[in-house]
Order: sequence, then C-alpha cells, then structure tokens
Amino acid sequence: MDIPTLRTLVPVHGVPLSIEIAENWEAVEHFQAQPDDLVISTYPKSGTTWASEIIDMIYSGGDHERCRRDTIYNRVPYLEFRIPGLPSGIEQLNATPSPRLVKTHLPIQLMPESFWEKNAKVIYFARNAKDVAVSYYFFHKIVTALPDPGPWDTFLDYYMKGDVGYGSWHEHVKGWWEKRHDYNILYLFYEDMKEDPKREIRKMLHFLEKEMSDDILEKIIYHTTFDVMKTNEMVNYKTIPNDVLDQTISPFMRKGKIYINILQFSCTAARKKGNALELPGFLRELPIKCGLKK
Repeated sequence: MDIPTLRTLVPVHGVPLSIEIAENWEAVEHFQAQPDDLVISTYPKSGTTWASEIIDMIYSGGDHERCRRDTIYNRVPYLEFRIPGLPSGIEQLNATPSPRLVKTHLPIQLMPESFWEKNAKVIYFARNAKDVAVSYYFFHKIVTALPDPGPWDTFLDYYMKGDVGYGSWHEHVKGWWEKRHDYNILYLFYEDMKEDPKREIRKMLHFLEKEMSDDILEKIIYHTTFDVMKTNEMVNYKTIPNDVLDQTISPFMRKGKIYINILQFSCTAARKKGNALELPGFLRELPIKCGLKK
C-alpha cells in the first residue's frame, strides 16, 4: 500500500481511523486480553511515550538499564498499529510474555471487550485540548503516513470538528472520564504529572498495587524527565527512518511543556477557535486543567 493510500481515514463505528487500522478492525475487535495486561490509553499527543516509559520503569523496578533493552514501541506495543511490511501491534502483543504493557489511542467505545471481561487495568492520560492540537499538528507534518495537515488554521478546523485520526478530542477524553468508575481505570492528567511527578507516580503505584522506595522513585522521575528522554534513543524515536518519521522537519519530542500553544493561537482567528475549546458547554465535569471549565 502506497503512502497516499495510507493517509486515507476511514470511519470505524463513526470514528475516523487510518485505512490500515480499519481494514484490520476485526482482528483488533477480537483481540484477546489477559487479566494482567496494563493498558496505557491516550488521545494522540497527550503524553503517551512519557507515560509508557514511566510505567515500564515501574515494571522494571526502576532499573534504567533494563528499560534500554529495546525501543519504547517494542516494549509497549501499539494495539491497533498496522503498516504494511511491519509487524502489527496485535502480532507484537501475541508474542509478548505476560505481564504485557499495551498502548492504544482508541476511544473507549472501540476498546476490545476482552479487556473489560478480564478486568484489565487501564491508565488514561488526558492533556489540555490546545496543547494537543499544536502537538498533533506538528506530528502530522513529520509522519509520512498521516494526512497532510495543510496550514495551521486548516488543521485546527479539522481538529475541532473531529475530522482527524481518532476523532474528537472532546469525545475521547469525555468517554474515558465518564467510564472511569465502571472499569478498572486510573484517570490522570498530563498537567498534574508536570506539576508533581512524584505524587502522580505514587497514584500509579497504588493503582498497580506496587511498593517502591523513595530512592527508586527519584530515579524514575529523573530518567523520565523530558530533557533526559529527549536524548534517549530508546524513547525519542530516532531509530525510525526519516522516510517514515521525518525529524528533520520537527523532532518527535518537541517541547514537553504545558500551555505551549500561545504562539500558535496568537492570531485573531486561531484565538477565537482556541477560546471555543474552553466553552463551558463542553465537558463540564472535566477539571479546568484540561483547558475546560468545570
């Protein structure tokens, strides 16, 4: 399948997904989870790699060298991933011994039922809508298999309408938020993790029923800081060739900060669209840290 075809988005139960994921949907839908699977779920560009590295370090007992055994995309396979010529996420997961770490960007209504049947645990990471929009825009510019984002204002229109891969940010974060008490879900916020990583990692440890000394916890915090991860070839995606992920345009790990959107939303038109992301009519229940009113 050529690159222009890969860029095609196809609705799956109303959610736009890449054509390769859509054509492999039956395999995704019938994926067999295991009770000790841990799912790391996010809307794209919401701190997925950061959360994955933290959790792999927790599972490795804080052993940084063990976390260098392979790239993050092999240590935490991407459930629905499928590109011709590469192992699919399902193939990777089927070859991974338990306990497995599973990455996904699927909205909750598209999650394979086996995860709920097996009572698998999920850690969901939410990030504010504006920062996600900016990061997702630059991600589209460097991933050759994603649709051309066009100018910033054009992409922002598509993003706000949910006409991008994985659909509406609002529906995604809202869907997982509303079901957080129905399933075995720990719902965390990118902004909280930036503010106090020790506090948030302790929440993870409690959820995972794991104990860890303060010394090991400090090691995890240090090795998962943005500056350290940006130079770590096991997590910065520099192992991916430029014809797939062109980091000469923009690095995969750009800034790793909160509220990075000031310049992108500086012009009048973009500012009006940005303000629309904060209207209280959207998701009144979600904390303001996600860029929305309570």
